[in-house]
Amino acid sequence: MKFSVLFCFLLLLSSCGESGGPQTEGSTSEGIRSANAISLVVLGTVQDAGSPHIACKKECCAGLFENPDVRRKVVSLGLIDHKNQQMFLFDATPDIASQVKILKNKASWNANELPDGIFLTHAHIGHYSGLMYLGKEATNAVNVPTYVMPKMKRYLEKNGPWSQLVSNENVALWPIENNQKVQLNPRLKIVPLLVPHRDEFSETVGFRIIGPNKSALFIPDIDKWQKWETSIVDEIKKVDYAFLDASFYDGDELNTRDISQIPHPFVIESMEIFKGLSSSEKNKVHFIHFNHTNPLLDDTSEQAAKVFANGFKIAKFKDHYQL
Repeated sequence: MKFSVLFCFLLLLSSCGESGGPQTEGSTSEGIRSANAISLVVLGTVQDAGSPHIACKKECCAGLFENPDVRRKVVSLGLIDHKNQQMFLFDATPDIASQVKILKNKASWNANELPDGIFLTHAHIGHYSGLMYLGKEATNAVNVPTYVMPKMKRYLEKNGPWSQLVSNENVALWPIENNQKVQLNPRLKIVPLLVPHRDEFSETVGFRIIGPNKSALFIPDIDKWQKWETSIVDEIKKVDYAFLDASFYDGDELNTRDISQIPHPFVIESMEIFKGLSSSEKNKVHFIHFNHTNPLLDDTSEQAAKVFANGFKIAKFKDHYQL
């Protein structure tokens, strides 16, 4: 009898996810390494400057300088096609070293250390600065395909130190265009979607990632949903998973900077826009790209409880989904 109870307890533990709680639908370990799977992996959820944030004196970062949380990686998605033995990275972050290792370790074959392609959303530090680790000071990579919009391509070609990556052939820049399909292989395609953002050096895009069975939307940065000529509600309806900008829960988080100078859709605004969606459509929304001040980094917070109560999800490091 005692053995039976112990066995059931251990079985229950083994069915739980990385964070210790049960994983959500679509985010299970089942089949992630199967021969035919296409796996989408959350490699990071935090805004560009990470958590803890440099020079932060607030309570949100105080303990993290001494005791870092290894799950707090800068926002990125990874894509693994086990059948075609290919790996792709969405955004090159300051945490690229550990993120590409996660991809390799989740591959069902003896994969290379570097991905077969990198898709860049824009030229803000958390989304492209990881390219530096492909240079001669680090991996001295050879022609890693790097998919870039026209303005981003010119920026990398014309400005150091990025231009050295191009001239040394550490990266090979592959041009992409708004709303033009990139066919990676017969069962996997990517569609860039131009979005409004602070485009000082490049355009900003999100990506629709389309597998043989399911698809995902990845928009880590946008100014406001209302400024986009496309309906975000309609875009959510087109996919099975939507990973969307949630930099700030509301406008009260930052009391040291002018929030109008760093526009993003507040989570409370997004939930208001999405409130007319059905329960199944709301269930697709996974908030991501959290500023270090964002209370959603703690999924036990009062604000996280409101997100869950409204039918939405919060992206988690190492969660994975089948496409």
